[in-house]
Amino acid sequence: MNMYNPPHPGEFIKEVYLTPFNISSRTVAEKLKVSPSTFNRLVNKESNISPEMALRLSKTLGRTPESWLAMQDLYNLWHAKKNVNLKQVEKLNIDAA
Repeated sequence: MNMYNPPHPGEFIKEVYLTPFNISSRTVAEKLKVSPSTFNRLVNKESNISPEMALRLSKTLGRTPESWLAMQDLYNLWHAKKNVNLKQVEKLNIDAA
């Protein structure tokens, strides 16, 4: 299923956890055991979720680590589809023996 303009995980965190519950980024960073600047980069869409961060987010906020990574992949792929020119890329034809 293709998603139209999927949210960056940081945007999702801000909209689902921080804003509705009035939780500060610093509080979440402390729970994640990362620096506030690291978490702020994620929330401000300046960095991506790594497998390590996915594990931390899973324990602190819930959801599976796989779902955090999938959200990041959907976001990255959607933007790549908009920006990558594949006109010169060719298909490799492999004959089955």
